[in-house]
Amino acid sequence: MKVQTEAQLAEAIRDAQGPVQVQGGGTRPVGDAVGHMLEVGISGVTLYEPAALTLVVGAGTTLTEVETVLAAEGQRLPFEPGRWGAVLGRDGESTIGGVVAANVSGPRRVQAGACRDSLIGVRFVDGTGAVVKNGGRVMKNVTGYDLAKLMAGSWGTLGVMSELSFKLLPGAPAQATVCVDLPAGAAQVALAAALGSPFDVSGAGWLPGPGAIVRVEGLADSVAYRAGRLRDVLTPYGAVTVETDFEASAALWAELRDLTPFVGKPGDLWRFSVAPSQAPELLARLGGEVLLDWGGGLIWALLPEGTRARAIAAPYKGHATCLRGPGPAFEPQPAPLAALEAGLRKRFDPRGILNPGRMG
Repeated sequence: MKVQTEAQLAEAIRDAQGPVQVQGGGTRPVGDAVGHMLEVGISGVTLYEPAALTLVVGAGTTLTEVETVLAAEGQRLPFEPGRWGAVLGRDGESTIGGVVAANVSGPRRVQAGACRDSLIGVRFVDGTGAVVKNGGRVMKNVTGYDLAKLMAGSWGTLGVMSELSFKLLPGAPAQATVCVDLPAGAAQVALAAALGSPFDVSGAGWLPGPGAIVRVEGLADSVAYRAGRLRDVLTPYGAVTVETDFEASAALWAELRDLTPFVGKPGDLWRFSVAPSQAPELLARLGGEVLLDWGGGLIWALLPEGTRARAIAAPYKGHATCLRGPGPAFEPQPAPLAALEAGLRKRFDPRGILNPGRMG
């Protein structure tokens, strides 16, 4: 069933006689959600005020449409969301609601924050079929509970989003990527040096081929100056090259953002969020193919099927999520957090019908 309006969405959830599996574009089939399929097709721009850097949009609007609308005004979403459909073997179009539900945050998170940090308002339907609104079209929020932040990363288990409000950023007219020829296990120290510099880095990761990659964005003269200074900072760590062509630089970050090196390859796909300083040791234990983002704080790993990756990562603080492979996608929470999550779900979805099994 596909709903096109908020009223239809509320009615569908009120009338549901059992579990409901919520879907936007179907490009992030993570976890083992069960139940009747409910596809959210509430799309279109409700309000766009370029001068106020504010966008209000239906949750079922495709990410491509959102980015096209913003690009026409020289603006962008701050958090640079990736598209996982290809790496997860899905052909659908990623929707902005799905991006928020998974709190998808790309390389620019090191500068601009996560998806939830740009979300300033949300309308959603809870598990009883009631429409809930929180936040608004400006950053100030005095409503008490910041439900917008709570919904980001909830994977549709607390409510089904119908409308979302975002703060935006101006686009950058120029960018450059400084590349250091280093293996993944040696990249974190160089990335830390770049992030610790005063040169306003907007991306710090590692890709097979170019090695450690560091991005700067902004006005052309500023980008040229900062890229040159970063070359000096990073030269002690390995051979340095600088990609100054905008399209070529952007292509590198699209590869990392969308996990392109893993597309079409077999294996289990894991996502590890750890302290960057722990990345080299964890990488040495993991093996397999890897990508690094957030200065080494985010590790994407393509591992042989059946690898007990959580056991390998157990000594390190952080989170391990299986996006493709057997077993639960999300690791069990400590008892206090599990009790808190259960209380929230009981409050927002007392019948337990929204995406049961998605998060374990």
